[in-house]
Formats: sequence, C-alpha cells, structure tokens
Amino acid sequence: MIIATEGVPFILGGFGAAAVGYLLPWKNAGIAVTVLGVLLSAFCTFFFRDPERPLPQDPARIYSPGDGRVLSVGAEDGKTTVRIFLSIFNVHIQRAPCAGTVSEVRYTPGTFRAAMKAEAAANERNRVTIAVEGRKESVETEQIAGLIARRIRCWVRPGDKVAAGERYGLIQFGSQAALHLPPSVRPLVKPGDVVRAGITPIAQW
Repeated sequence: MIIATEGVPFILGGFGAAAVGYLLPWKNAGIAVTVLGVLLSAFCTFFFRDPERPLPQDPARIYSPGDGRVLSVGAEDGKTTVRIFLSIFNVHIQRAPCAGTVSEVRYTPGTFRAAMKAEAAANERNRVTIAVEGRKESVETEQIAGLIARRIRCWVRPGDKVAAGERYGLIQFGSQAALHLPPSVRPLVKPGDVVRAGITPIAQW
C-alpha cells in the first residue's frame, strides 16, 4: 500500500508522541501518551493510503473523482453537478474523471462547513477544468474542504495532460468532491450510490 507523501509528517508525529510517552517518568501518563501516539500514527497511515488502481480505458465514460457516497445529482449554473461526500474512512486521493488537458485551476477561499451539507458548496475549494480529449466540451472537477479539512492539495497546473483515473490531488480529512458536467452528458449515478475514484462511471457521453 502506498502512503501519500503529505501523510508522512502526521505519521511520524504520532510515533514521536509515542516515544515521548514511553520516556515520561509518570507511568500512567506515559502509557496514555504512548497509546494515543500509536493510534494517531495508525489512523494517519490508514487515512493517507493511496491504493494502486488500473486506469479506465472507456473514453465514452466520465469517472468518479473521489471515493465516497453520492450526495446529490442536479442542475447547477447550467451544468449537471454530482456531489460526493468523502468521510474520514474513505481514500482521499482525487483522480481525473476523464482524459484531457488542464485548462484552468481555480482556488477559492471560503467557509468550513460540514461536507455532507448543501451549504458546503460555499466552502474553501479548488476547481480543475479539463478540456476533454476529442471533444469541444470541458469537465470540471472540484475539491471542497469540509468542517475539519483545512488543506487542499492539487498537483496539476494549466497545460498538464491527464489520463482518466490519474491522481491529481488530495484533501486532508473529511471533505467533498464535485463533478460539473456539460448538458450533453448523461449521469449514471443517483444519491446514495457508493463510488470509487477512477473506477465508478459517473456519466456517459
């Protein structure tokens, strides 16, 4: 299992706390700190896991950008928007929903509301626009911070070429991912569906 680089400081911090607890002269307090440090490291190792996945090969489909549960599928600003809630137990690596070229990366500051609520659309977020290979339309995928998540990582820049299912970012701790689709695309999911990044088809051209 690969661990995202961003998780290493958290994992080492937990082990550091465990080591300090082991050296404390107060037995009960030392045991408590050691146990908490080990649990923190174990949780962060689990949270920052980055499993290898085969890249999807069907260009007629658009794939989920994140692991989680579909919150809503509906019209927003002339597009069909699919919103996905990522709990702290989901893989938090985001993957490109389709092949193409990144035409824009737009970060927007915002609030930090619960990611499973509709008002999370106003949270801190980062939108990546992908000009789809072989088509005139673009697909937008969005990373949205949650109540606890305070760090959005994006590893692509305008001009980068991406393959469907390729890793492009990470949101630290509970969050939301959204996919903004052109009118010509037909959604394949509904609220309540469980999806996996780069594996579950979200829509069909």
